[in-house]
Amino acid sequence: MADTPGAPEPSLDEQIAAYQREFQDLDPQVEKVVSALSRLNRRMNVAYGRQTAELGISNSEWEVLKALVLAGDPYRMGPGDLAKRLGLTPAAMTHRIDRMVAEGLVTRERDENNRVRVIVGITEDGRAKWLEAMRMATVFEEDLLQDLSGDERGRLGEMLTRLLRRVEEAQPDAGGRLNDLD
Repeated sequence: MADTPGAPEPSLDEQIAAYQREFQDLDPQVEKVVSALSRLNRRMNVAYGRQTAELGISNSEWEVLKALVLAGDPYRMGPGDLAKRLGLTPAAMTHRIDRMVAEGLVTRERDENNRVRVIVGITEDGRAKWLEAMRMATVFEEDLLQDLSGDERGRLGEMLTRLLRRVEEAQPDAGGRLNDLD
């Protein structure tokens, strides 16, 4: 299938057949799992991006809000810690924080214990947008998994966690990005 602009993406079976034609050592079962995960990830990111756009925030801003919420009450972190958590350079993190401060999603304050250190905190508006994004994502995710029973969801979750653990052990630095996206 020729790759022409605007042409639909080949089915997984078509993609695997083309790969096998060019690379006979390919295990079609492995390729189907990996290709399906890749496509699912890409499509889910697009869906989440559409949801956050409805709220007036970007996926990258969502990531910062999520990191602050995951830090726990009082939902504050240093910019360096945020950058490490998100796999960004300090410069990219500063740019992102600047934008989010201007939008009223986060605050930037001097640490009372160390006046040189800066602390980023989530605002009420930022937390409200995070909560609404979570509500929207929950509806999307429930719909996504509607055809799986509770047991199937549990088994799938365990299998994907095992795969994730394997990648994390083999590529411990792969949590971030190779290049900044901002």
